Amino acid sequence: MTSVAIRKTPRHVRHAPAQAKISKLSIIIPCYNEESTIARLLDKVCDAELTHSIEKEIIVINDCSKDETDLILREYLEDNPEAPIVYIRHEKNRGKGASIQTGLQKATGDHVIIQDADLEYDPNEYKLLLEPIDNGHADIVYGSRFSGGNPHRILFFWHTLGNKILTLISNVFTNMNLSDAHTCYKVLPTSLLQNIPLLEKRFAFDAELNAKLSSIPNLRIYEVGISYYGRTFADGKKIRLKDAVRSIYSIVKYSVFYKNPKITALHATA
Repeated sequence: MTSVAIRKTPRHVRHAPAQAKISKLSIIIPCYNEESTIARLLDKVCDAELTHSIEKEIIVINDCSKDETDLILREYLEDNPEAPIVYIRHEKNRGKGASIQTGLQKATGDHVIIQDADLEYDPNEYKLLLEPIDNGHADIVYGSRFSGGNPHRILFFWHTLGNKILTLISNVFTNMNLSDAHTCYKVLPTSLLQNIPLLEKRFAFDAELNAKLSSIPNLRIYEVGISYYGRTFADGKKIRLKDAVRSIYSIVKYSVFYKNPKITALHATA
């Protein structure tokens, strides 16, 4: 009978340090004129199941909506007092980026995810985004609308092409190989995001964030494929050509001309 050698895993592998687990997720929801979707979106966020008993903190920033969004949100809070929702209202419209920055000031979770209020993204997929972090593989996870086999609504060719061109430009300047650089769904360590000086107040927030993240050494950024239930402009989609132009400007500005020593030494797992 042939004896089989018993192989032992080297001690430094067997005793690798355990990865930090997510205990609380702060969900930041910037909202502007979303009276038709905000209540349904909050139902979905509240009902979304998270693994390992992760606690939710839902932070809604109403960016001075002109419709009935404020009334609906106040009624929702009154009807659902147990929901873990923090509601903030801007007295002046300041933009999506500014709303996210306001939400970050209130965030107490160890990780943050950004959620649009328009039902284009499905909160039931939070688990997909959290998995690479929970497994210890990633520091940051992006949800890509252009990869994976999940449902994607067929919309405008030129809008999709524009997104891919913006992603290509972002990748050229940041040296990342993202497939969807301007996705809403991003999961990041709260402490990291709170220490990045963010300046863009509107949709160019994503371009600025990508550029500044790319300057931080040793970050492990992953992508997972997500569903995308896109809206048309008739449905209320707000991003316009001027936002794309500002994003290109921001990619170049923050990748080439803007150097901030405060974030070069930061690491998500530090």
